[in-house]
Amino acid sequence: MPEYLKTLPLKYGQLSWQELGEGPPLVLLHGWSMSHAVFAEQAELLSRSFRLLIPDLPGHGGSDPVDPCSLVSIARILADWLGKLDIKQSNLLGWSLGGQVALQLSADFPDLVQRLVLLSSTPHFCTSENWSAGLPPGELRMLRRGIQNKYLATMGNFFDLQFKGETLAVERRREIIQFAVRSVGLPDPAVALSTLGILGQEDLRPLLHSIDQQTLVIHGENDEIIPHAAGQYLSQTLSNARFVSLPGIGHAPFLSCPELSARLVCEFCR
Repeated sequence: MPEYLKTLPLKYGQLSWQELGEGPPLVLLHGWSMSHAVFAEQAELLSRSFRLLIPDLPGHGGSDPVDPCSLVSIARILADWLGKLDIKQSNLLGWSLGGQVALQLSADFPDLVQRLVLLSSTPHFCTSENWSAGLPPGELRMLRRGIQNKYLATMGNFFDLQFKGETLAVERRREIIQFAVRSVGLPDPAVALSTLGILGQEDLRPLLHSIDQQTLVIHGENDEIIPHAAGQYLSQTLSNARFVSLPGIGHAPFLSCPELSARLVCEFCR
């Protein structure tokens, strides 16, 4: 574990996080099978204006897994963690799966969240009878089989999908993989499968009406993992949200255009 990570024993086990910067607190929640390290560039930019708290979600990085693994259980863990840090209220940014965690936390513990930033997020990951702004369940089943049979190759393909439709230089791809993935490593395949279950099962649409924090929804128009329409739905359904659409950008705007992403977050949260 990197020496700059902090750890705290909670009821479920250990939670690890990175903390840097000064100012109003801003919590960054990473996506599926990543860790705090994916925000390394954003942390450098945002720490000039905020006290950043960047946890490893349960089972990722230096944090212990949780059973059962659900958005509700993860939100409770984060609320417990913030309470032990004596943080009464924080700005909250969630990317992809982290955005779903942020929505659950905002609904279950509204007093903890001042402003909310949803980056490439969705209330419901898979398509269903009344939801078209997602991935077909068959693609999730293929991803599950890939994790079980060819874990590293499957995760490599998923990584590249985040930048589909963009022109990502080979050198830049290597740079991102080095700081975002290799510096900490991938989670255990069992954790990847359990959190994939969250994506396949959870539907947050019924909770959206209860979330009234000021919200900024940022979504790339080229996102091949969470369709652009999911971001539009969030901005139209949440009571106090505005939408920023990024042309030519895929699933990870903070990696594709880090300066722009940081500026949007700073302007909104300040």
